Amino acid sequence: MPETNSKLSLAKFDLPKVRASELRGRGWLNTNGVDITLEQLRGKIVILDFWTFCCINCLHVLDELRELEKTYSDSLVVIGVHSPKFVHEADPVALADAVERYEVHHPVLDDPELLMWREYTARAWPTLVVIDPEGYIVAHMAGEGHKNNLDALLRTLVDEHEAKGTLHRGQGPFALPEPQPSTLRFPAKAIVLPNGNFMVADAGHHSLAELEPDGVTLVRRIGSGVRGFADGLMQEAQFSEPNGLCMLPPEYAMHVGYDVVVADTVNHALRGVRLADGHVQTLAGNGQQFIVGGPDNDERLSSPWDVVWSGQHAACMIAMAGNHTLWLFDPMTQEASWFAGTMNEGVQDGAPDESWFAQPSGLAVSIGDDEVQRVWVADSETSALRWVSNQNEIHTAVGQGLFDFGLRDGAAAQALMQHPLGVAVLPDGCVVIADTYNGAVRHFDPGTQQVTTLATGLREPSGLVVKQTVDGVVVVVVESAAHRLTRIAVDEGLGRVIEGDVHQTKRPATNIASGQCEISVVFTPAPGQKYDDRYGPSTRLTISASPAELLLEGAGTTVELNRVVRINPDISGGVLHVTAQAASCDADPAVEFPACHLAQQDWGVPVQVTADGEQNVVLPLLG
Repeated sequence: MPETNSKLSLAKFDLPKVRASELRGRGWLNTNGVDITLEQLRGKIVILDFWTFCCINCLHVLDELRELEKTYSDSLVVIGVHSPKFVHEADPVALADAVERYEVHHPVLDDPELLMWREYTARAWPTLVVIDPEGYIVAHMAGEGHKNNLDALLRTLVDEHEAKGTLHRGQGPFALPEPQPSTLRFPAKAIVLPNGNFMVADAGHHSLAELEPDGVTLVRRIGSGVRGFADGLMQEAQFSEPNGLCMLPPEYAMHVGYDVVVADTVNHALRGVRLADGHVQTLAGNGQQFIVGGPDNDERLSSPWDVVWSGQHAACMIAMAGNHTLWLFDPMTQEASWFAGTMNEGVQDGAPDESWFAQPSGLAVSIGDDEVQRVWVADSETSALRWVSNQNEIHTAVGQGLFDFGLRDGAAAQALMQHPLGVAVLPDGCVVIADTYNGAVRHFDPGTQQVTTLATGLREPSGLVVKQTVDGVVVVVVESAAHRLTRIAVDEGLGRVIEGDVHQTKRPATNIASGQCEISVVFTPAPGQKYDDRYGPSTRLTISASPAELLLEGAGTTVELNRVVRINPDISGGVLHVTAQAASCDADPAVEFPACHLAQQDWGVPVQVTADGEQNVVLPLLG
């Protein structure tokens, strides 16, 4: 195939006046069964949030939108357009669970066929489209970190359309279904306490639940049950969707004055719990998300999802799902620090500063007969099982990449999972995995390199606890969407072999020609802001490809937001991975310490190399 030149532009820029397409899909949630049209919403500002519930960036945007929905409650309507990546996410029951789990308090359109995704030219999760009160698209942006830009735009639109008389204030078409009461609500993970009870991270109740050994009877609840961020006595303390739990070794707990470390995910924090009286204290994180180039990153974390004690490091290892890294927390010094991951999203093994993860969500430690430690990682977005060696090298046991998943057993090199969130180690050193979106518990034998399936038919298993009983080994499954703990017996090393389905995420591919291709990111700071270069370059662009051979030249990281790469004519297609960041700050020279804002996006762009590929392809990215 001959080489030619083409230009791939990842951009947000002034949009021509285009009428927004009418909404259609499989159905609506949070509307009492009523279909919504844009015609009915004329007079309101509308934000379409193209999201998928597996995506941590999408979950961050939900948090950003909550504040805007509160501020502009009588003039703004947010509509979530659910555009699934995984097969499981296209299940309407799973979507309804996710809308309840993440407290999505606006209408949601179920779009399993990605009809609206294509019509509104979305290319990444999340994508936001802003529609003015007259029904015209006025902004199109991808990624997270747009809250300040959106706030400025919304203020402008409110003023403009109020002056024109085209803004109609009033409540939007949101109707919240009544949740069913239960002891647990979307529990995330669990551990066994020294007294034999379970401690469960009860994410949907924003608290911790201590249960008797039967896994049902509630002993006490730590946390008020109201979403928030507050320390104190167990009835007063507040969490926000806690996930991971870790018991400290007794000698450390005695010294520091708390026993359990909690990954308080949406608060971007680690919390410490004293079991004697349930007192809660903050160990790391200030409630704000870590952002590259942020002003106080030494005090910030990013959606910690799990935590486990690593004896080799004499510290808690943290699965930092929000920026695709692993961190360490030293309870003796109270210091949290980066350990592994470049913040690029994908599967790449090697040294800590070279490795890539994708929403690491579950951790477990094994100690071999030779006393050598491994830390096992459920790397959810790549549907992978990874591990950290005692030499601090990162390896992949099972998993292909961001867009390959399924339910297939056999040799680990070809086995497939679907968005696993939990992992645990059996007494014989084999590993069990909560294969969340397959509703299964999987078994991996490091000796034989074989994968089997122990159980299926579970509702989003997200955590695992291994218990040795007089009757043998039992795995207690945190069955999140069923709001319960479930026991399965294990014949160690055994399991069914399933030759199941193989899937790839299918999104519309962009046709590009082989040869030189210019990738450009256009960033325009919001009104009243300017590029922020106070602490160094304000932009960064990282480009790679899957397969790596797709790019003959141009892979790597630069500060310029444009790059000429060379596409291999012998490769038919693949995915271009583009990570872009742009920092801005308040432009008012009278402000001594202007606020910093960061727009960022990790983008996987499916491409097909063709002889007549587009010469100028425009994909909105940042705004």
